[in-house]
Amino acid sequence: MIKARITVTLKNGVLDPQGKAIEHALGALGFDGVDSVRQGKVFDVELQGGDKSKVEAEIKAMCDKLLANTVIENYAVEIA
Repeated sequence: MIKARITVTLKNGVLDPQGKAIEHALGALGFDGVDSVRQGKVFDVELQGGDKSKVEAEIKAMCDKLLANTVIENYAVEIA
């Protein structure tokens, strides 16, 4: 079993209204000094064992086809 963590974040320059809403909510809750918040997504995926390069290629395909909108999002993969 191979475990992978995929972190998807908005690219720099892409507006993040949800991050802005979180930033304002933190200020309203008394958390001063928060300059900026950017939100993202995390996916934990377990895959059947196999060749590491094949698994990496499969994860990249998952990200490119479904998990990330590569026009406005970046993704990073950590394999355990």
